[in-house]
Amino acid sequence: MRPKQQQKARHDDLFRARLDQIINMKHELVVLADKIDWAWLDAQVAESFSDQGRPAEPVRFMLGMFMLKHTYGLSDEQVWDRWVHDPYFQYFTGEEFFDARVPFGLNTRCPMSGPA
Repeated sequence: MRPKQQQKARHDDLFRARLDQIINMKHELVVLADKIDWAWLDAQVAESFSDQGRPAEPVRFMLGMFMLKHTYGLSDEQVWDRWVHDPYFQYFTGEEFFDARVPFGLNTRCPMSGPA
């Protein structure tokens, strides 16, 4: 099924740290993330999804994790471990708030790696 769209928060959450307030906005991953046309990428892969079944994870998250995995030469487990601890990885994949938990109730497998 077509991926869910990531929604921006309409307000600040007093109990969570906004990534854009705790990271260096000139960091290479922030600059790259802001230059990528994520909406265009979403539109390009939209036809690959069925109208039935469970909705896929957001395209920015899936492609972002895939890019980070290959850019840094990480295994599936390593990219997840680094995502949990690295606010720049989280910003790159479209997160708005820092979260020290694995997102979307996923296990430690990279969403683009295929079956084990």
